[in-house]
Parts: sequence; structure tokens; C-alpha cells
Amino acid sequence: MKAQGSICRIGVFYDGSYFAYAQSYFYHDRNLGWLSFQPLHTFFETFIAKKEQGFSSYKVVYAAWHQGMFPGKDATDEQLRFDRRLYHDLMHAGVDPKYLPVSQQRREKGTDVALAVDALQVGLDGKIDIAVLVTGDGDFVPLVRALNKHGIRVLAAYFDFQDSRGKKSFINERLLKCCNYEVDVGKLDGDRESGVAFKGLFRTASDLRDRAEAQTRLADDQDSDSSA
Repeated sequence: MKAQGSICRIGVFYDGSYFAYAQSYFYHDRNLGWLSFQPLHTFFETFIAKKEQGFSSYKVVYAAWHQGMFPGKDATDEQLRFDRRLYHDLMHAGVDPKYLPVSQQRREKGTDVALAVDALQVGLDGKIDIAVLVTGDGDFVPLVRALNKHGIRVLAAYFDFQDSRGKKSFINERLLKCCNYEVDVGKLDGDRESGVAFKGLFRTASDLRDRAEAQTRLADDQDSDSSA
């Protein structure tokens, strides 16, 4: 039983490859911009506040990104630059990056197990009240059931779309049915209440340019201070 005035503690667990594919779709196919972590966390807090009554506030207190990573010798310069930008985005949003090495056959192995262990450990330690699973993988059904047995409710945050090449992103029906709450992030713009919030989830090209210029000015100021 929650204490009066307590905080609803939210943990967000990212299936990195699943989320990255959605980012690419929104950026290239729909020209919306780059799907960003911090406004997405704010959206999760607001969404859960409507579902879970009785808390004084709602806060993402833990977030982790699980994905496979290629060895440096197998990565292109473009991929290395992308990985560095992603790492900075994760750090700025307070998301713990947790990578596993990709096999020589270029297959991710063990990332779903690592995510499940992470979520279950955080839940069993009593650190969260709600777990947000950003994935569509049906292999996480046992995780959801285990979390529910220990009083942790689960929100499935997913992306259901087909890109310009005909490739689909979706959520497994069994996973969807066993979660306590669900939200298709990509469909929020079709909802009158959530439409404004949906637009705020993205950084546009001008936003990215302004951020880069601000970082450059900060670096110049620091160089000036150190040489003074």
C-alpha cells in the first residue's frame, strides 16, 4: 500500500534496436524530427498519472538502454559518429547505456535477456512502481508476468507502422494483452488530447543545429577561461 503523498517511481527499459528503428522512421519517412528521450519520459510521467491515482507526483527514476554493439574494426566512421551522438543523448537524458557485443555473424544475442534481468532486478529491489517496456518482442511476456506478481505494473510503449520500404514495426499480441497499460507512440498525433504532446517529442533539424552551436559557444567560453 502506497503512503499518502508518495512518488510514483517509473522505470523505462529500452529495447535499443527497436527504438532506434522507430527514430529512423519518424525522421526519414515522416519528417517529424528526432524522437528524443527527455520529452518522451515526461510524456510517460503524464500518461501514467492518468492511469495511477493517489500519488503526489510521477517521476522516471531509472532508465536503461539495451542494445548490441559492433566491434570498432567492423564499424564505419559514420556508425561511430552516430554511436557517439546516441551516447551523448542517453547521458543527457539520464539513460544508462548497457551494450552487449554483437557476434561475428552480426546478430544480437542476449540483449533481451539482459533487459529482462535488469527490469526484474530493479523491480524486485523495490525501486520502481511502474515499468515501461519500450519494445514489441513477445519474449518479454514472462518478464511482465513476473513483475505483475510482485506488484509492478507494466506499460507497453510501442510503435506500429510500416516504413517506405515495406518493413513493419509492431508489438506481439501476447505481450500487448498481458501488460497493464499500452500506448502506441506513433498514433498519438491522431488523438486530439495527445496531439500537442506528440509534436513535442521530436527535435527538428533547427533544434539540433541550435544545440550544436550552443555547445560550440560553451566550448569556446571554456577555452577562453582556461587561457585567461
